[in-house]
Formats: sequence, structure tokens, C-alpha cells
Amino acid sequence: MFQPKFFITNPILKYIGAIEGAKEVVDYAVMVPAWEVKFQDEAKVRTVHFGTRIEGNELNYSQAERVMAGEEVLARERDIQEVINYRNVVEYIDKLGERYNVEGPGGRAVYGESWLKKIHELTTEKILDKGNKGEYRQTRVVIKNSQSGEVSFRPPLPLEIKMQIEEFFDWLNSDKGRDVHPILRAGITHYELARIHPFVDGNGRVARAFALLVLYREGYDVKRFFSIEEYFDKNAEDYYSALQSVAKKNGDLTPWLEFFTKALAVELNKIKERVRSLSIDFRWRDRLGRQIALSERQIKLIEFISEKEKLIVRDAREVMPDVSDDTILRDIKDLMKKGVVKKRGSTKNAYYVMKK
Repeated sequence: MFQPKFFITNPILKYIGAIEGAKEVVDYAVMVPAWEVKFQDEAKVRTVHFGTRIEGNELNYSQAERVMAGEEVLARERDIQEVINYRNVVEYIDKLGERYNVEGPGGRAVYGESWLKKIHELTTEKILDKGNKGEYRQTRVVIKNSQSGEVSFRPPLPLEIKMQIEEFFDWLNSDKGRDVHPILRAGITHYELARIHPFVDGNGRVARAFALLVLYREGYDVKRFFSIEEYFDKNAEDYYSALQSVAKKNGDLTPWLEFFTKALAVELNKIKERVRSLSIDFRWRDRLGRQIALSERQIKLIEFISEKEKLIVRDAREVMPDVSDDTILRDIKDLMKKGVVKKRGSTKNAYYVMKK
């Protein structure tokens, strides 16, 4: 029976605390819906770009973005296909990761080999032949240090793969496995799938994607604004060193989980700060009991009132010179209706302030 070995250290507690704090800010932020979509789209591009670049893909960010948008890019065919494939993987786990999309007793998320194989199939479409796509490897493999060429790890033999995968999923779906914090479950998932190395190619992408799926399905999608892949790629040496440390410490996952939780904490903190800079005071959501849908024009008006403490229509013309007075007044009336601003003064000398 698979049983992960690790200790809850002060760094792990610190990083999980930071993750929880950032998650609360992002979840409660009141943003323009179009901005939320923009954040999600950007996170998807970062996940695909950095998730393939760490494996040697040579496309730059702009090229990856264009490939994902269906545009033509002059580059190596395999690099283009890897980006297309990983985009499809991210879209697949987006669907599987919906919080309401659960199975099993009590509506709990249940994970299985079929999802693992499908993710690999999507990852290696038009790269591996049919006999290897979504199928466990039938050959022995070794992991070598890219600089020294020395063998750094020997994954399980082909005959051991299915049994070890089944034991891992048994743990992941068990009550004992569910007692572990979701963030740590995701980190353990990443390591164990990378360790077993069940496929002939694409194991890193599959392991990272499945870890992301665990986060999504267990309440840590954080509006899907983040890309942990970006941290892994930008700290690639530390990433691989943390993975390799487990074998050196006789299966102790603690150093790897410290790295994994730090990566997620750093990325979510970046998102938290960006969201705060673009969102309306997230306390309104508690005060009004709902999320407020605001247009980009309304955001500009509120930012002006917050800075100057009041707004008259003449001021709004300076903020939005291409917008008519009628449109501005409609936006202001909508903000009043939503309980965000209030009017003061007579009609001729009217001005608007934030509603306390």
C-alpha cells in the first residue's frame, strides 16, 4: 500500500498560510468579468508556454500565444505540436476540474487511470505512435543529468508500473489520503507520477497537469488565475533538485513539498497583488452580499472617486474623453443603483461620492 512519507515543517505551514491568504483575496475580489477572462486566458498561456519550455520547447511566449490562438508560426513542427497538445490538456483538466464535477461517496472527487491515460494521450498527440499514446511504457528507462550525463534516477520496471499506479490512486481516493491537505496532495501527486514515470515520453507534463487537476477539483483553482509552471521553469535547477532530493532522502517528500508549496505561494502572491491593484474593494462583497458586475468605464470612475474623494461629470469627461455625457450618467446611475456611489448636491451642482 502506497503511503507518502513527509513532515509538516515551519516552511510548509508558512507557505500554506500564504496560499490561503492569497486565495481569500482573489476569491473575494470584485472584478470586471472581462478582466477575469483576461486573467484566465493569460494564466493558460503561461501554463502551456512554461510547461513545455521546461521540457526543451523552443517557442517564446509570443509564439506560444499565437499558436494557441490558431495563428501560423514559423518554428519547428514538434515545438508547435507540443504547445497545441498542452493547450488541449489544460482545457481538458479545466472541464474535469469543475468543483461540481465530482463522483463517489459524499460527492467527493475520485481519480483514476483513465484520466491519467487521457492526459498523456492529449500530451503526445502526433508526437508518439498509437501504441505509446496513453499506454504505459514497455521498456526500461533511466533519467540522466543533462549536464554530466550521469544516471540520476532509475524509474520502476515496466512490470511494476500498473501496480504502483493503482496503489497510488487507491491512496489518493482513500479516507486516509483525503486527510492530507489538498495542496500537499497535489504536490505528492506531482512527485509520485514523475517518480513512476509511467510513459515513454511526456511524464513531466502529465505529472504537473494531474497535480493541477487535484488543486482544481479540491477547491484551489483560485479562479484559475495562476501558473505554477512558470515558477518551475524560472527555477528549473531548484525544481529538479527538489524532485531528486526525495530519493536521496530515502523517500522523504518533505524538501519537495517545501519547494512545491513555496512555488504555489509565490505565484498566488503575485496574482493577489495584481488582482488588488485592479479590483474594487473586496470588502464590498461582504457588505452587499454579492459580487458586483462592473464595466471597465465604471472601474475608472470608481478609481477616480477613490483617489479624489468626489466626482462631477466634468471630471469624468477628462477621464474618458471619448465617452458621451449620457453614457457617463448612465454608468453613474447604475453605480448608484448597485449601492456603490451616492449623489450629493443639487442637480446643477451635483457630485458623486463613494457610499460608506
